[in-house]
Amino acid sequence: TAIAASLLLVPVTASRAQMVHDHGAMPPEAQVGTVNFPISCKPESQAAFSHGVAILHSFWFEESLKAFSALGTADPACAMAQWGVAMSSWYELWYPATPDMLKAGAAALAKAQPLAKTEREAAYLAAIGSYFQDPDKQDHRARSLAYERAMEALHARYPDDREAAVFYALSLNATQSPGDKTYANLVKAAAILEPILAEQPNHPGVAHYLIHSYDAPPLAERGLAAAQAYGKIAPAVPHALHMPSHIFTRVGAWPASIASNIASVQAGRDYQARTWGPGVVWDQTMHGLDYLEYAYLQTGQYAAARQVVDEVAAYQKAMPPTLASGYAVAVIPARYAVERRDWTAAAALRTPSMAFPWERFPLAEALITHAHALGAAHLGDLAGVEADIVKLAALREALLAAKEPFWATQAEVQLKSAQAMLAQARGRNDEALGLMRAAADLEGTMEKAPVMPGYVVPARELLGDMLLEMNQPALALAEYDRSLQTEPGRFRSVFGEMRAAQQMGDATGQRRYGAQLLALTDGADSAVPELAAARAAGTH
Repeated sequence: TAIAASLLLVPVTASRAQMVHDHGAMPPEAQVGTVNFPISCKPESQAAFSHGVAILHSFWFEESLKAFSALGTADPACAMAQWGVAMSSWYELWYPATPDMLKAGAAALAKAQPLAKTEREAAYLAAIGSYFQDPDKQDHRARSLAYERAMEALHARYPDDREAAVFYALSLNATQSPGDKTYANLVKAAAILEPILAEQPNHPGVAHYLIHSYDAPPLAERGLAAAQAYGKIAPAVPHALHMPSHIFTRVGAWPASIASNIASVQAGRDYQARTWGPGVVWDQTMHGLDYLEYAYLQTGQYAAARQVVDEVAAYQKAMPPTLASGYAVAVIPARYAVERRDWTAAAALRTPSMAFPWERFPLAEALITHAHALGAAHLGDLAGVEADIVKLAALREALLAAKEPFWATQAEVQLKSAQAMLAQARGRNDEALGLMRAAADLEGTMEKAPVMPGYVVPARELLGDMLLEMNQPALALAEYDRSLQTEPGRFRSVFGEMRAAQQMGDATGQRRYGAQLLALTDGADSAVPELAAARAAGTH
């Protein structure tokens, strides 16, 4: 099957220790890849600047900011040091700059502009300046598009400047619309980056941004080469160790995803221990833990997934308090309950106790509320579902008001699916199916955000479950098949296919899907009840 093939074709990522050993002669601070970005500053500043850019390309913003700030102190006339400070003050692909980030970036650019010695460097400063300019008059999307246009012009003006090409490709990734199913920006970025990877195989940004360019269902297999390369290019960088799992997740290669994230999470733990001490979790560690738990759950490794839940619960504070950390803190316990269909645990979910500015992230509250609604519906707590529906509607409006259209759409999907569960509980099956189908169709118009390994539960998978419960197995099988086209290797969808075949009396199909589930969960916990059914299916 396609799932089994993907598991066989993708080798497990090397451990972090092995990656470091492979670069044995390199000091740890040098294991970030190679970048050639000529500047007009002092000759002795060139190596430090290129090192800072290499770190920046791996989104290690805390460290690139330190590197460029130190360079600016050592070489005060170096305009591009301040460019680096500004670039490190904006997490381009992740989320809008905060007021403090905007202030820091604007201050760096004000310092840099009188120092520019060449037209090329002035163009780089002007390009990033287009993002930091007039934040009170233009929203994040408009300023991101302005930066993309400026980088396109810079790339056209200096076609031999590989860094201009690479940063332009990143801007295309950052402005890709989640609703564009042609993936126009991603395809364009990949076309720019592929020739540069052949030319500069140790460039961290090229491998990194190719992974992002291929992080979509129909493109994912093209990203395998970059995914297998990136962690070896920059083995000192936690994010470089994690990013391959974006592609591995997209193709259902769970052992490779697990290995990638184990390495990344350990590197992140080491970094947070050195930087903040006990009780504090780094947002990039949280991101890796989310992907790690997701892969554990797809392979039936529930005990290992529980360890992730317990680790996250022990943290008292996230640094910095970002979308990545807030999403992960909220979603990890929700995934653990919903993926295992532990509806009692789902109905008990509440906002995590970690000290965190939850009011800034209504999307986290929405996913918790949705998981709670699923649990309440299965337990017959219809008043609880009704309350969750009211809350989800309010959270959707809050996200719209905050100009977060992607997350507002997700809240709308969650709202419709909760309404569907309520209608089903009240015996209004046609209404329930109509609402759940609408949720699935709406979810299908959007791509997931990079922060997500996948939805807590795909709406189309929920539709398949609902159809099974209504004794419509042929229609359920079709919905599980559709869900697996975009989210291959999901445990629950494959198990749903097996159950649908069983309901239809299709013994051959039941054996086939049971075998797929067993291949998917090689190494699973012995007590996973669904696997006993899969083993039984293989004997009939």
